[in-house]
Amino acid sequence: MSDKPNVLRETDDEARQLARVLLRSARSGALAVLEPEGNGFPFVSRALIGIDIDGVPVILVSRLSTHTQALLADRRASLLTGEPGKGDPLAHPRLTVQCEAEEVPRDSAAHGRMRERFLRRHPKARLYVDFPDFGFFRLVPLRASLNGGFGRAYVLTDKDLVIASPALAALAEMEGSAIDHMNSDHRDAVKHYAAVHCRAGDGDWKIVGIDAAGVDLSDGERLRRLDFDAVIEDTAQLRPVLKKLNG
Repeated sequence: MSDKPNVLRETDDEARQLARVLLRSARSGALAVLEPEGNGFPFVSRALIGIDIDGVPVILVSRLSTHTQALLADRRASLLTGEPGKGDPLAHPRLTVQCEAEEVPRDSAAHGRMRERFLRRHPKARLYVDFPDFGFFRLVPLRASLNGGFGRAYVLTDKDLVIASPALAALAEMEGSAIDHMNSDHRDAVKHYAAVHCRAGDGDWKIVGIDAAGVDLSDGERLRRLDFDAVIEDTAQLRPVLKKLNG
């Protein structure tokens, strides 16, 4: 019998919540791939992160880049998110997600959806998103490792990170109009979400994403994630949930 101590804690709802926020509020992350040449040596780069309607992270990359060529040759990748903040970088939470990359065909409905969601989070990407060599990959989570700070290590499954709801398709259809409505007619509510629920401080906060599990907010430089108490199962639940959050 091994006497090696188990450094992992039992994964609880608090850990799952922290992991989801670290992933869904990330503007960028460190992307690790295996080089197609050089004996499969690990290669790490930084990539902007978008989030698809089901919570799967999305990257927009050029086919000319090393990491894209690597993903086309070997779909395995890891994504590290979590900002170091002040003081000791190791004292701050971070999440490593082991993923399987899925290239998104440019002529697919999924591409159009991801393009809109990505540009709301990263409007400057509009300069190159339609270049012929650029395209999207979904980084589908397989498992994840959460370090919530010293002595707080957890292992998570794909189900802990991906959003499962029968309302996903319908929410994707109405997301754009719902965001426009909230940002134009309910700016005080959006500000309340950022200041009270996300403790984000002052800023020109806008909603940039709505899904069955929560909303994404941005002030142009920062991203914040506000998760609902429960996943929405029907689009009719969205308005009451948003109204309650402003209470």
